[in-house]
Amino acid sequence: MISPAITRLIEALRCLPGVGPKSAQRMVFYLLQHAREQAKLLASSLDYAASNVTHCNRCRTFSERDICLLCNNPNRDQSLLCIVETPIDMLVLEQTGTYRGYYFVLMGKLSPLDGIGPEEIGINQLLERLEKEPIKEVVLATNPTVEGDTTAHYIAEKCKAVNISCTRIARGVPLGSELEYLDSRTLTQAFTHRALLAEACD
Repeated sequence: MISPAITRLIEALRCLPGVGPKSAQRMVFYLLQHAREQAKLLASSLDYAASNVTHCNRCRTFSERDICLLCNNPNRDQSLLCIVETPIDMLVLEQTGTYRGYYFVLMGKLSPLDGIGPEEIGINQLLERLEKEPIKEVVLATNPTVEGDTTAHYIAEKCKAVNISCTRIARGVPLGSELEYLDSRTLTQAFTHRALLAEACD
């Protein structure tokens, strides 16, 4: 009979993507048998992050501050704004070292069937930035999925209405893939060869 505490921990770990019962069970027994101190550090770090990490008021990524470190960096290019779906997408793009502008994180994508509309992905906040900041180009880096394409086209129309140039990262990103799983070279090429949205859709 497994201890109730162990059972609770196994069930808790199953909330992670790709972690089933067997994987969760292996993780728990490894931590308890070989890594007790690391388990305590993991627990305290998770507790701290869950209690203190919220969203940047400017770009909406995860942050412990009202304005994240990247948004507070005055050396970024103020004329560029890259739109991504998730904080992970923002991170992997940063790791390429290719892009030097600012970001806006949608925290999702348009999906009417799931009840996710413009308000849920922060379109009003995005429009405020487009109106108030000296943005000359919006780079759409939504994932190349049906929902990602729909979201990109919706934002492109909003950019067109305020006369801001809108580009989309090139199709070097495989159709149906997620940005977080792509290598840096693929992402770098996609950014380098981005095209005007009207051309990309032809």
